[in-house]
Amino acid sequence: MTRRLILSAIAFAAFSVSQAHADPLGEWRVADGNATVQIRKCGGGFCGFVASTRTAPGRDEKNPDPSKRSRSVLGIEVLINLRPAGNNLWKGTTYNAEDGQFYSATVSLQSERALQIQGCVPNGGLCGNETWVRVK
Repeated sequence: MTRRLILSAIAFAAFSVSQAHADPLGEWRVADGNATVQIRKCGGGFCGFVASTRTAPGRDEKNPDPSKRSRSVLGIEVLINLRPAGNNLWKGTTYNAEDGQFYSATVSLQSERALQIQGCVPNGGLCGNETWVRVK
């Protein structure tokens, strides 16, 4: 019985350590299912780019920079400069091509298959969140 308890404690500790050092790398399907975002390492943090869309990719028509309004949404950076902010937690910026706005972002890994994205209007404004699901 004691040996089983020790083995269980070791397994739990190994699981806890792996969870504490998890990261958001990979491809994620956004909440409405219309696109996927590929998250990868960028410098000392992470960034995310639109990898695919369910429909024909549109243009970044609402971008605040007029020179970028004709570009495809495929490949645009939507998670910017995500930096560690705790266990399984990163903070940075998110860009929403649907309204052309930038938001303060908090990204948290809920499990190996679920990523919570929260975007807030800078300086304490309204927030919204959604859960993305890992692809593959």
